[in-house]
This record gives sequence, structure tokens and C-alpha cells, in this order.
Amino acid sequence: MLPIVDTAFTPWASLFGGILIGLSAVMVMLFFGRIAGIVGISSGAMSALMPANPRAADWVWRLTFIAGLLAAPLLVGTVQGNIQQTVPTNIPGMILAGLLVGIGTTIGSGCTSGHGVCGLARLSPRSLAAVLTFMGFAAVTVFIIRHVWI
Repeated sequence: MLPIVDTAFTPWASLFGGILIGLSAVMVMLFFGRIAGIVGISSGAMSALMPANPRAADWVWRLTFIAGLLAAPLLVGTVQGNIQQTVPTNIPGMILAGLLVGIGTTIGSGCTSGHGVCGLARLSPRSLAAVLTFMGFAAVTVFIIRHVWI
């Protein structure tokens, strides 16, 4: 039986977080002319570090963005106090989930942030199809795990 995770409703924190995510997406597009999709940014950072890559100059903003992603929880935790974070103990399940997300983002040409935040804002039909698909499967998966699997 899987544990049920508490999903408290936090409208103000969600609103403020959404504003910051949207602002960062606009900034990445404005300053770098790129989509703020995490998978694209991280894979571009790794490939930019490969020898003889014509996009090697592209790595600085990408690594800086990733550093900001990693530093943000530390900064918020320092300001607000302890942030409660749970880490799953089912390592094989997490590996499988990570592989599925990695394969899905490769096949779907982008991740949830790229399609959901940036793609929908650009009215991309491909992003709309991707978001409807992964949100639909997410809803079905949660229903099955919480109401059928137990």
C-alpha cells in the first residue's frame, strides 16, 4: 500500500511561486531568446561542454540557471526556516519513473515546464497536445493509485 501524501492547499504560496516561474520564463526568452524548459536547458548545458561543439559558448547561462535552481531551496530554507521535503525510499521505482520522464521528454520534444509554461504561453499546438496528454495520464495515475490500487 502506498502512503497518501498530504497536499495542503496553499493559494498564496502557489500564486507567488507561479508569478516567479512565469517571470523567469519571460526573462530567459527576453535575455537569451530561449525556452525555459529544464530538460532543454540541462541537456544543452551537458552537450555544450562536449569537445568541438559549436554551441560551447552557450553553457554559461545554462549552468547559471541550473545553479539558481539548486540554490533557490537553500535560500528559501535559510529565510523561512526548515522546509519539509520527503524523499521516496523506493529506489527502483524512482529509477523507472526517471527513465519514463526522460524518454517522454525526448519523444515529446520538451518537459512539463517547457510545454506547460512556455509552450502554452506561445499558443503552441504541440505543447497543448503534450500538456493535455501528461496531465490526463497524471490524473488517471493518481486516481488508480489512491482509489483502485489500495
